[in-house]
Amino acid sequence: MAKSFVTYADAGVDISRADQTKKRIAALAKKTFTRDVLGGIGGFGALYALDKKRWKSPVLVSSTDGVGTKLKIAFATGHHRSVAADLVNHCANDIAVQGAQPLFFLDYIGSGRLDPSVIEQIVSGLSDACRAHGCSLIGGETAEMPGFYADGEYDLAGFIVGIVDHSKMITGKGIRPSDILLGLASDGLHTNGYSLARKLLLETAGFSLDEHVPRLGCTVAEELLKPHRSYAKIITLLNQAGVLKGAAHITGGGIPDNLPRIFPKGVEAHIRQGRWPVLPIFELLREIGNVPDSEMWRSFNMGIGMILVVSSRDLPKTAALLKKSKETFFEIGSIAKGKGGVRFET
Repeated sequence: MAKSFVTYADAGVDISRADQTKKRIAALAKKTFTRDVLGGIGGFGALYALDKKRWKSPVLVSSTDGVGTKLKIAFATGHHRSVAADLVNHCANDIAVQGAQPLFFLDYIGSGRLDPSVIEQIVSGLSDACRAHGCSLIGGETAEMPGFYADGEYDLAGFIVGIVDHSKMITGKGIRPSDILLGLASDGLHTNGYSLARKLLLETAGFSLDEHVPRLGCTVAEELLKPHRSYAKIITLLNQAGVLKGAAHITGGGIPDNLPRIFPKGVEAHIRQGRWPVLPIFELLREIGNVPDSEMWRSFNMGIGMILVVSSRDLPKTAALLKKSKETFFEIGSIAKGKGGVRFET
């Protein structure tokens, strides 16, 4: 009687299929390479050489993040490129607020079964967003783990490294009372608050993803897949102009949790409600769940994706640069003496 053999494929991991997928990834990633990338995709470690002539006193700035349960919308709709781009934009924003320009990006994709067509969509989205930032996609990990993830689902995370000259770091230490707060418009939920938003829209209100909601002007899926904007280029422009005292990326925790992260001791923010249009999606979510104001402010960005801090003296120059860049912005408040935190005023 012949002996029966059990292979890795029998356990649900197809190494040959994974190898083909990685070849597709390598081709897409190569499109993002700059002259500073050494070698290619496939080594045990990715190699990147700093241009020593360009940076006088370089500081590396890094960040890592995921897309959260916005991935559930990608699973349901089959649209994976946009959430991948969201991941790059989110990470680029996180280092931009400290003055850093992206150098390179790495990703992690974990699934129960690697679907080459889905992986190609994801990496295409990562590649396009990296190229838009002048950032190289130099490595990552694709993990196939049968039984760990539900069929048709995956996890996606990213790691970014950027660079800034020490003299150009945005630290927030110079923020003082009477400084002005400028809010840059968001396109929607970005990548935060999706667990609550999905519950309210799909369970409480009973909408389907493909249902057109006149109040939103689009389908539920289209609203939930609106991109997480990148503010990296405008922040770099303002930083080079010497007008930025601080910048806060408004992500999980909203304005109350993110803005104070850049404050020195002895100051707080006074935010004037009504200074910017709150997007229809936020008002709809509030009404569906009768959500308290405090919960709305901490769960969602409420229409502001980035907050800049500038001196009143530099406000005209900053406004001119923002207008020239066709950036939508609002004067939403100011800095005052205090013990930190955010105070909302009507």
